[in-house]
Amino acid sequence: MKIEYEQVSLDLGERESMEQTKAESIISIIEAILFTMGEAVQVGKLAEVVELDVKAVKEVLKTMEERYWEEDRGIMLTWLEDSVQLCTKPQMYEYLIKIAKAPRKMTLTETVLETLSIIAYKQPVTRVEVERIRGVSCDHAINKLLEYDLICELGRLDAPGRPLLFGTTEQFLRCFGVSSIEDLPEVNPVQIEEFKQQAEAEIQIQLDV
Repeated sequence: MKIEYEQVSLDLGERESMEQTKAESIISIIEAILFTMGEAVQVGKLAEVVELDVKAVKEVLKTMEERYWEEDRGIMLTWLEDSVQLCTKPQMYEYLIKIAKAPRKMTLTETVLETLSIIAYKQPVTRVEVERIRGVSCDHAINKLLEYDLICELGRLDAPGRPLLFGTTEQFLRCFGVSSIEDLPEVNPVQIEEFKQQAEAEIQIQLDV
């Protein structure tokens, strides 16, 4: 009986070791994909590659996310809706600037920021709707937001003239530090100013890449 017990224990140990090796292999595959792509990748796509269901992949990603923070790494995982991206931790930006080219100075003026706020909270929304809310023309602001990749065209409204519909992008989520539109806070002047500063810093780095 002792021999049988030891054999069972050995078999369990081997299985656990194999499972651990497989888990680490999956982490390596996902890490390689995210590093190479350099942009957000849908969790569903990752699941197809590693041949696991989405729930299992999310668990793997959670393990990776915790590991990056616990080991005080310079990188982190950022969740953007149903996608995930490997990126640099915000506190590393000051060091990156020292080696990167001097970024162009970009600012989010009050007009641009107001326009962005309306689009973020009302999307999908047309230019006319934005202008009706603000009471003035938004051509310049919308063009700037498109240039910064903070908004994009989502299609056309099924109405006379078929006006363009605008909405926010993954870049918007990334810049303002939220995982989805549902995470946007209630409008608060102090928060808006903090978001503005964070977004401006992110935009400068993105434009410099």
